Amino acid sequence: MAESDFFEVIRRRRSVREYVAKEVEADKVEALVEAALRAPSSRGVNPWEFVLVRDKGTLLELSRCKPHGASFVKDASLAIVVCGDPNKSDVWVEDTSIACTFLLLAAEAMGLGACWVQIRGRMYDERTKAGDKVAEILCLPANLEVEAIVAVGYPAEVKRPHSSESLHWNKVHEERYGRGYSLMR
Repeated sequence: MAESDFFEVIRRRRSVREYVAKEVEADKVEALVEAALRAPSSRGVNPWEFVLVRDKGTLLELSRCKPHGASFVKDASLAIVVCGDPNKSDVWVEDTSIACTFLLLAAEAMGLGACWVQIRGRMYDERTKAGDKVAEILCLPANLEVEAIVAVGYPAEVKRPHSSESLHWNKVHEERYGRGYSLMR
């Protein structure tokens, strides 16, 4: 892949929450899994586990795992539940987050739409964590914590890339905080 292709994928990638009723092909699912497994991991520990969900009933259950921001999972062709084992690594959150990012970029590169659903730190109801609800639905072992669900499918919506001008260039500093980044363009 040319460098320009990689940056084009980054520029095009947007969160897609609307999908057409078309299954993601097995070879694309395998490529997504490979992308996640190739994500860097601190000390090469790979504290992650991935659960692929295609069953419509289970997708519907997952779409209800928290009150806001997960409802679109029911319309996805595929959900990839990204879990980590805190007993294997103190940076499992970072490692699983990187794997999620690899999934999002791989989906975009293959013409799929995807969206991250944050689970860790969210609640299902006033007493139950969203991660505990997901763990119940998927029969996860007690050692795993759910970081996120990545919903994947063929996009039913077309979103334009964010313009370069809309990026928060003012949040970049050179050498010390407060010294604005001088654009090289």
